[in-house]
Amino acid sequence: MKNISSLYKAVFALSFGICLLPLTETYASTKTNVFAPLVATTTYNQTSVKEATYYFTVALPAGTKPLQQVTLTQIQGGEDIEFDAKQSRVFLGTSSSRGENLPFSLTSNASQNNTVTLVFAQPIPSGKTVTIALKPFRNPTYEGVYLFHLKAAPAMATESQSLGVARLQFYPNY
Repeated sequence: MKNISSLYKAVFALSFGICLLPLTETYASTKTNVFAPLVATTTYNQTSVKEATYYFTVALPAGTKPLQQVTLTQIQGGEDIEFDAKQSRVFLGTSSSRGENLPFSLTSNASQNNTVTLVFAQPIPSGKTVTIALKPFRNPTYEGVYLFHLKAAPAMATESQSLGVARLQFYPNY
């Protein structure tokens, strides 16, 4: 009985220690984040609307590396959303307080479904807020939650960093 009690105590202590490891790692990674949290909105949240624009806004804290590119991957939704590169825009500021338009290129990669990459002509310096205004050909036909994972890469970087997951919800268009 004494051995079983000691075994339970050892297993409990080991389990508690293992549970703390991911907490420590998560806390450490938030200390080194290069980019601020992401905000996502849409002008129309009804299904099948052709006039919608999706805004993804990222604040670059002072002292961070300049932002060179953003990759957006749709990870959930009833159907794939395609974007019109010619109608999409990138600008400094937010959707309600627009600043200077920024030149960029928007590409899709055939090997990565539901992914588009925006590469800025000039890296965006720290301390700025940038908004990506993507124009879908139309909102999805199916209602529900659509999730997009965004990654950012600073200039001269080989790896990108997750900005997080943006959520847009679409409702029936009656």
